[in-house]
Amino acid sequence: MSQEPMNVNMMEAARNAQWDPARFLGPNHLRLLAPAKVNLFLGIGDVRPDGRHSATTVMQALGLHDTLYLNTRAEAWQWPDGGQLPSWQAVGGPDENVLVTLDVTSKGTPLPLEANTADNLVFRAVDTLCRIAEWDAPLTVSIRLEKSIPHQAGLGGGSSDAAATLVGLAQKLGLAADDPRIAEAARALGTDVAFFLQGGATLLDGAGESFVRSLTPLKAPIVLVKPEGGVSTAAAYQAFDQQPEAVPPALLAQVEAAEAAAQVPLFNNLTSPAERLLPEIADVTATLSADPAVEGCLLSGSGACVFAIAKTSADATRLAVEAANRGWWARATSGSPLRACALG
Repeated sequence: MSQEPMNVNMMEAARNAQWDPARFLGPNHLRLLAPAKVNLFLGIGDVRPDGRHSATTVMQALGLHDTLYLNTRAEAWQWPDGGQLPSWQAVGGPDENVLVTLDVTSKGTPLPLEANTADNLVFRAVDTLCRIAEWDAPLTVSIRLEKSIPHQAGLGGGSSDAAATLVGLAQKLGLAADDPRIAEAARALGTDVAFFLQGGATLLDGAGESFVRSLTPLKAPIVLVKPEGGVSTAAAYQAFDQQPEAVPPALLAQVEAAEAAAQVPLFNNLTSPAERLLPEIADVTATLSADPAVEGCLLSGSGACVFAIAKTSADATRLAVEAANRGWWARATSGSPLRACALG
């Protein structure tokens, strides 16, 4: 059993307790919400000529979310002596004119957080939008990212953080909310990022890049349970290619006819590959599926998080507590119409 809940970094806890956005980012900062998602349906198909797999998926946003705080200053900055930036900073923009400072802190996520800003999707979102918008003036972007969505879980946390960053930065750059450059930047960063700009429930097709239509969102109670460890998406697809599983045509037809997320059959043919990589996933699924309060249970994306639709919010809370007592990361939440957004 993982002992992680018992390990408390007192210095980190004290730092977080003293952190104040107005004090550290200035009075004009933005607070941004980045919701998690689950895949109610994920049907991976054959490899296309471009090397990508065909896929049909239905993504559903959740109430669980990361929180970001963002502010900008239109002022010049200088490289430090020696030209080496610390790990929490990175430079981007069309002329290397944008300095990004990123402070990432955990709000209960079970895996180590990305240490280098240059490797974080949040930085890539800033860099991509500034390049597409041809923003060539000096700019400093300061971001605080509070992570509640775990990594390598299939919940889309990094993509949602990137989408929220696009929303906040666009507002700071004076771009209209419907400026096509925002959507262009999201597409360049990936399908999941583009999804989080609209949120709710969405059917996607092709290689997941074609938005077919929005569905009436699912608002049922949901419990998320993730065993210790994670599954990389690349490894899951490699394992799938070794033993591919076809998508039943009848299920595809049911998905294509659905008008509401509640009508979508729960299916994910990356489940077996993910379980071969992390067998504990099967234990989580079996435990949740055996509970009479669970109306449906499925691995989300390539994993390693399993979600279960519960009969009531009280059931979801109970299931989360029981899972946590077994040493698994768990949260009770619900389906939501949320999208990545700025709260002011």
